[in-house]
Amino acid sequence: MNNYETVFILTPVLSDAQMKEAVEKFKKVLTDNGAAIVNEENWGLRKLAYPIQKKTTGFYTLIEFDGEPTIVNKLETAFRRDEKVLRFLTFRLDKFAEEYAIKRRNLKKNAPKEEVAEPAQEEVAAPVAEAPAAEEAQEPANE
Repeated sequence: MNNYETVFILTPVLSDAQMKEAVEKFKKVLTDNGAAIVNEENWGLRKLAYPIQKKTTGFYTLIEFDGEPTIVNKLETAFRRDEKVLRFLTFRLDKFAEEYAIKRRNLKKNAPKEEVAEPAQEEVAAPVAEAPAAEEAQEPANE
């Protein structure tokens, strides 16, 4: 079994439900043919480097999976048959790319924990609110 990564761009005229349905369709093609999905990332609506079919944006999705080489042909046939897909690219990960993908996944898992540290900003705002009260206390002493 090889490790693969596929990135595909869906047309921007789809609703969120239609986009998720298309992604599920391609995931089903993989799982029905014996692939194990390792990771899925929805990169959202992004600007394209150049217009494709007169469209300047598209929904990007990345799927990492383990499977046999024959699965790639079946997946790419499904991409070609679906008119919602603007572009796609599938490639086999070598050992270095696989290590990088694991690191990227771990960073992604740890990132939301760092974003939760927002109460520190509230603590900074509280002393600023107390500062004018301290200035008021100093003003009567100056008179």
